[in-house]
Amino acid sequence: MDTEGTFAPESWADARNRYEALGPTAQTVVREVTKAMAFDREEYDDRVTSEVVETARQATFAETLAVTVGSTEEFDAWRESFDGDVHVVGSDNVERVAWHAGPDGAAVAATFQNEPEAAVATLRRVAFNRIYREELCDG
Repeated sequence: MDTEGTFAPESWADARNRYEALGPTAQTVVREVTKAMAFDREEYDDRVTSEVVETARQATFAETLAVTVGSTEEFDAWRESFDGDVHVVGSDNVERVAWHAGPDGAAVAATFQNEPEAAVATLRRVAFNRIYREELCDG
């Protein structure tokens, strides 16, 4: 078993603090990317909205989430000891699983055969949308 990423919030306060702290980072990332794309001031003002910066913050938060990657057997053993609901996406007929547990007893998992990097990326999007979005995002 391996763990990709470092952030595994133990409470909603931890998750909220991290999410809030990433606001300035998201603004900087968007500003630097638009500089690299040679946006002038007018194009920047027209195209870079609060939704664009918020999307960058969401993606940055999700990309730091700790995800465990292991065999189906390792996942099954973890799941037996986990006291919460697990939403699994993917096929039952593969040998590998990536999973993440949130601070409220909810967890998500993605099964895969090959391409662990793609599975982890997919799982992080699923985790943000299923576990974190409602609690961290306004509306």
